[in-house]
Amino acid sequence: MNYWQKDIETMDRDSLDKLQVERLKKTIAQAANSPFYKKRFAEKGITPDSIQSLEDLKKLPFTTKDDLRNNYPFGLAAIPLKECVRLHSSSGTTGNPTVVLHSAKDLEEWANQVARCMYMVGLRDTDVFQNTSGYGMFTGGLGFQYGAEKLGALTVPAAAGNSKRQIKFIKDFGTTCLHIIPSYASRLAEIMYEEGIDPKRDTQLKTICIGAEPHSEEQRLRIEQLLGVKAYNCFGMSEMNGPGVAFECQEQKGLHIWEDYVIVELVNPETLEPVAEGETGELVLTTINREAMPLIRYRTRDLTSLIPGACACGRTHKRITRFKGRSDDMIILKGVNLFPIQIETILMQFPELGGNYLITLETIKNSDEMLIEVELSDLFTDDYSVLQRLTKTITRQLKDELLLTPRLKLVAKGSLPVQEGKAVRVKDLRKLN
Repeated sequence: MNYWQKDIETMDRDSLDKLQVERLKKTIAQAANSPFYKKRFAEKGITPDSIQSLEDLKKLPFTTKDDLRNNYPFGLAAIPLKECVRLHSSSGTTGNPTVVLHSAKDLEEWANQVARCMYMVGLRDTDVFQNTSGYGMFTGGLGFQYGAEKLGALTVPAAAGNSKRQIKFIKDFGTTCLHIIPSYASRLAEIMYEEGIDPKRDTQLKTICIGAEPHSEEQRLRIEQLLGVKAYNCFGMSEMNGPGVAFECQEQKGLHIWEDYVIVELVNPETLEPVAEGETGELVLTTINREAMPLIRYRTRDLTSLIPGACACGRTHKRITRFKGRSDDMIILKGVNLFPIQIETILMQFPELGGNYLITLETIKNSDEMLIEVELSDLFTDDYSVLQRLTKTITRQLKDELLLTPRLKLVAKGSLPVQEGKAVRVKDLRKLN
């Protein structure tokens, strides 16, 4: 089944801008059916006629995760509940969960987005696609499932966990593509080698789609080397449907973000003013092709930048860089702003280190300190003098990158906790003092 949608994917900028304005005007009218946006728009005098060009987007108010929580559960519904066929929600561990509603048309469009992404990285209806994501409220399960089915691939809804069963399915069913969290991809590769299975020789894996947690280019390259695959970065969030919002093409030079579905802005997270192309800012997205629950200028908190110039693949939709982190994940230590992915970028350059690490922030004698624990890999030889030299070398590189000196502790493989869901990379004990 052909999901190369050339007319859309290679649309010239003027035509794409025109399409976005048309769809944004319709979205404003649709969103005004919800109690939340009806009030917001009335306060600011906003109607569809307020939008004559993309420049008018700045007239519209931002929407935040707190807005979704404060209007829980259905305050942003733009169609009657009887016309909604599914909802997804966050865990709600810190208060009300965020709920996103979908109509049948929304689900069809979402599946189309994901199928388009999968086709872009070379997947076809001849592939066997295995999904290691949970199939509950988390969107990564059903989102990829419906997209893979629309593509026509044979799907293996393995769900999360049970690594040995995952490996058995990969071997027995001839799986060619995995959807998997980066930290779990590294862990699954380790288990394969522990079981005497060489994924390059003993499986038919050729492609994996990785996302759901920030990861460095170094970690991606390590995963590709361990599994003998091409690993493509994917981005999605439940508020924007889920997976399929943006995806790398085979050039692997940024993620194409589908502008016939969302309008992209990057703003300074403090001033909320636009940032220049190429500068890091917070990603703000506006849905323009959704019925049940449109979102206007939604602040994702994800930090990225727009890549200037055209992509060699021929697609004209804007590209964003790998995420630097989230504005609310930024660590402030001794007056220095830093992100966990900066630390990972350094660690993944050393083959003597494994893929599992933990950053602990704690207050010692009235001073905030950082401890970085990293597991050693199978390539490390048990030599104390070598361990000392390695520790000094890594610490020096971390200091150069972070502009402060962390305490580094290299630990035996298997010493740190393992999560088969999103990896917990930072433990901040300062809040407990």
